[in-house]
Amino acid sequence: MKLIIFLCLVCHGVALVSASGTYNVMDFGAKADGVTDDSQAFLAAWKRACSSSGQTKVWVPVGTYFLNPVEFFGPCPDVQNLIFHFQGTVKASTDLDKFKQTRGWVAFVLVDHLTLTGGGTFHGQGEVSWPSAECPKQKDCTPLPSSLSFMYTNNTIVKDITSINSKFFHVVLIGCNKFQGSGITIKAPEDSPNTDGIHLESSSGVTISSSNIGTGDDCISIGQGNSDVTVNEINCGPGHGISVGSLGRYDYEKDVKHLIVKNSTFIGTVTGARIKTWANSPIQTTAQNITFDNLIMKNVGYPILIDQTYCPYPNCESSVPSRVQLTDVTFKDIRGTTQYREAITLKCSKGLPCQVVKLDNVNLQSSDTHTIVTVCDNAHVIYSGQINPARCN
Repeated sequence: MKLIIFLCLVCHGVALVSASGTYNVMDFGAKADGVTDDSQAFLAAWKRACSSSGQTKVWVPVGTYFLNPVEFFGPCPDVQNLIFHFQGTVKASTDLDKFKQTRGWVAFVLVDHLTLTGGGTFHGQGEVSWPSAECPKQKDCTPLPSSLSFMYTNNTIVKDITSINSKFFHVVLIGCNKFQGSGITIKAPEDSPNTDGIHLESSSGVTISSSNIGTGDDCISIGQGNSDVTVNEINCGPGHGISVGSLGRYDYEKDVKHLIVKNSTFIGTVTGARIKTWANSPIQTTAQNITFDNLIMKNVGYPILIDQTYCPYPNCESSVPSRVQLTDVTFKDIRGTTQYREAITLKCSKGLPCQVVKLDNVNLQSSDTHTIVTVCDNAHVIYSGQINPARCN
């Protein structure tokens, strides 16, 4: 009788799972040939795992998979820990029409206690789409899809994964609480447009550590509404450094507070430690208690930069000063070499000057023989320890 039931299950294409609660995408029809769309197999494995109980696992074995946009939805009410054990390589569709009704390429939404790990690779195939990117050229634009998104998740762990050539941002966190990312490798050419490595918005209790990020935009960008964020032991380069912002562009933005970037190295980046806010901000917000500590700059363009007139477009209106109030910002134990003359730039808002900017033990040297300087504008600066280049007030 048991043999008959087993044969019936196989004949009807029902995926079998082990007693341990592991759901292998191959058992749900994935081909892993890099050509066949394996999206439905991934979603089916996720659905079974999410509807299980206790600890459960979605397993993506070694192989190359092709995926159109997929969204892995929670909540998974009876699951205590859902492991997405991802060993293979997934490649994104290059057909942008497939992304018109999605949050991006791969998204985890409303999931608690998720662990994404396994050493696998997300390949966004952005090199096909970058020539059509609008956002580097104009303010009102439709961004290309991001590669990997976490939206309104709690207690998430992302460890030992790789993202290559995202179309837009590589990894995005929106509305997440208690997120730990480590061992993350991100790669894209230095001229790839808007390919931020990791972007955060409206998230709290976030730690990003021990990762290597080289891309065409910010290695990490910490946007509006974030709090209690720690960035530690990041190798950044190429890219535009690690940035707070940009802030102050939209009328829904919330305050930013309690951020620390520490023990990291910047290699050949355009900027290093940066805060950027837009002029003409529609509402007033605050960014406070921000610390950059123990950073090494290796041939960096602008190692320390506050820019409250930020605008990356050719034509920008800046008639109204930024309404983002910066307060309690510290740059401590920062050393290395700089490419350009303005090694330290503290360009604050005329309407809301920076309050309590601290420079403590900063030692920057020219990467060749040119003179370097500190530039201050509308900033109340407190100095301590060695300061090079010389203080501006």
